[in-house]
Amino acid sequence: MTQETGVCLYQMQENIDLDSFDRRLLALVRRDNLQPARVLAEKVGLSESAVSRRLRRLRDEGVIIADVSVVDPARLGRALTMHVLVEMEREGTAVLDALIDKLTARPEVQAAWYVTGDTDLILYVVVPTMEAYEVFTREMLNDDARVRAFKTLISIREVLPFDPARRALVR
Repeated sequence: MTQETGVCLYQMQENIDLDSFDRRLLALVRRDNLQPARVLAEKVGLSESAVSRRLRRLRDEGVIIADVSVVDPARLGRALTMHVLVEMEREGTAVLDALIDKLTARPEVQAAWYVTGDTDLILYVVVPTMEAYEVFTREMLNDDARVRAFKTLISIREVLPFDPARRALVR
C-alpha cells in the first residue's frame, strides 16, 4: 500500500462463494444499480428483504466496491483521450510506489495499469487540449528521473465504450 494514496498495489483477494441468486443480482446491479430492491426481487425470484440482505452482504464483503454513475465525457465538452505507455528507468517497490503516488494525485490520470513487457505502466489520460497534455507531460514525465521514456497513443474515436456490465463475472 502506498503511504500517500492508501492504494494497495497488490493484495491477495479471498474468493467469495456466490450462488446463482448472487450472480443474477450482480448482473442486474452492474447494468443499473438504481433499481429498487422490489424490482430486483421480482427479477431474481427472491423476497425484497432477501435481496436487500444479499446486496448488503455483497457490499460488506467487498464484492460490490462502489455505486457510481458512468458519465459520458462527450457531453462534458471537448476532451482528448491518451493512452500513455511509460517505461521506467529502473523498477523497485519504492520507485514504483513513488511514481504511482505522483500519478494518482493528478486528475488527468483516469486509470493506470502496471503491466509486463517493455512498457511498465499504461496510463489512461484525459485532457481538454493538446496544450494541457503538454503541461501534464512536462510536469509528470519529462523530467522525472524514474521515467526512461514514454509513448503517447491518441485515441481517434471510441469503438467500444466503457461498460461496467460488460466484464464477465469470473466463476
